[in-house]
Amino acid sequence: MPSIQNQPTSPDLSRKSGGSSVPALRRATSIMDYLSNAYGSTSATDLSRAFNIPKSTLHGLLTAMEELELIRRDTIGRVSLGPRPLAWTRGFISKSDLVDAFRQHFDTAGRTATNPLSHFTITMTVLDGNDVIYIACSQANQPLGVTFQIGMRLPAPFTATGKAQLASLSEAELSARFAETFPEPLTQHSVQNLPQLRQQLDQIITRGYSVDDGEIREGMICLGATIRDHDGKVCAGLALSLTRTEARAAKIEVLGKALKHAAGEISHLLGAPSEKGSLGRDRL
Repeated sequence: MPSIQNQPTSPDLSRKSGGSSVPALRRATSIMDYLSNAYGSTSATDLSRAFNIPKSTLHGLLTAMEELELIRRDTIGRVSLGPRPLAWTRGFISKSDLVDAFRQHFDTAGRTATNPLSHFTITMTVLDGNDVIYIACSQANQPLGVTFQIGMRLPAPFTATGKAQLASLSEAELSARFAETFPEPLTQHSVQNLPQLRQQLDQIITRGYSVDDGEIREGMICLGATIRDHDGKVCAGLALSLTRTEARAAKIEVLGKALKHAAGEISHLLGAPSEKGSLGRDRL
């Protein structure tokens, strides 16, 4: 999958707290935050510059973090997150009501032979800033050219779940999120700017579900709908993925309606009011 390299902001390391007596831990945490917000790997030089850490000090810190599997370094020394944080993420989200509701639905009625969604990869994300984070996935036995991983982060404007969740925001909230920058496209089909995104969101509200047509992966189409919590507020997005060869117009309509129904069922498990649809018109 194409990746983009953004410029995560450096956190303020001058904040004082009870942990100020262990600066190495605070530095390591800040580096983990930085890497989690970066698309792709990062050079040690970038980290040294971002945190104003001497290269010799940074080398020792990165070596320890690599030994603990907090980070990994490739053959040219670029740094990315290691496998251990993913295990922590899985442990955390395994206790989430959202994930429990997702599993409860797709482990039972959601995977019956008569369900039109049963043969497709289904994912669930939550909105985090201008990105979505994948918190649950039910993989299908068919090649998509991409494997969705728990904890994976992608720019919200390009994903079906992200578009669906962004469509629930007011115009003021949407403008504030993208006032400073808009993510670089992942493919030639990725939405280019906020005005184009607004047009898509209007279409989503009219249609009732979102469409990512090759915006994160060439040849892959995803449909998205929103999940609501007990207050009726959008709290997550649900998506299915299929290849372009499968994406006939009639089939898309059937799958879109089925996905909205599944999102509504999961919302019901979370205690959402029954009068709310899976994709409400919350934008002002």
